[in-house]
Amino acid sequence: MSDVHTYSSDVAFTPAVKAIQARKGSREAYANVEARGGWRTEIDENLAGFLAEANSFYFSTASADGQPYIQHRGGPKGFIKILDKNTIAFADYSGNRQYITQGNLSENPKAHIFVMDYAHRRRVKIWGEARVVDDDPAMTEALMPKGYKARPEQVIMFRIQAWDTNCPQHIPQKFDADDVARVLAERGARVAELEAELAALKGQPVPQAP
Repeated sequence: MSDVHTYSSDVAFTPAVKAIQARKGSREAYANVEARGGWRTEIDENLAGFLAEANSFYFSTASADGQPYIQHRGGPKGFIKILDKNTIAFADYSGNRQYITQGNLSENPKAHIFVMDYAHRRRVKIWGEARVVDDDPAMTEALMPKGYKARPEQVIMFRIQAWDTNCPQHIPQKFDADDVARVLAERGARVAELEAELAALKGQPVPQAP
C-alpha cells in the first residue's frame, strides 16, 4: 500500500475525523479500538462467508482530484472470489461503456467496497486499492461465474487494507425476489401436501394443483 498508518482504521480515521470525534465525544471509544489493533486487515472465516453469500455490492472510486463515484456490481452468489487472505477479485461485465471506474483507478487506486445484506440487516465496509486487469483472458474466464448470462470484459483486483462491520441500526429489512419465490413455492407445496392428506382422511378426491 502507498499509505503507512499507525492503525488500520487510520485509513478512514484521518486527523480531521479524529478531531471531530474528539469534539463530539466518540474519540475515546475509537481510541480503545485502536489500542486493540484497529480494524481487521485480513479475510477471516466470517468475512469469507459473508462475501460468499453476497450477490451485490457498491464499489466506490475517485478521480485524481477527488471526485467520488459509486457504481453497483452484482452477480450470482459467489461471484466475489477470494484469491488470498488480503485479495478479492471479480469479473467485470460489459455495461454502458462509460468506464468511469476504470478511468478513476488508472489515476487513483484507492477504492472502497460496501456490501449490504438487507435480509439479515448486516453490512461490511472494505477499504483498499484496486486495479483493472484487461489483458488476461484466462483470468477473466476463470473468475466468470459459470452459467451467468453476462459478457465479462475484464477483472478488478482489490487488495484489502482494512475492513469493518456496522451495527444494524436503520437498515431496512428487504428480501431478494428469488428467495421470496422459493419460500412461497415451498409453502405452496406444503399446503398442497396437507390438502391431499386432509382429502384422503375424508375420503374425498385429491384437489388438483392449479
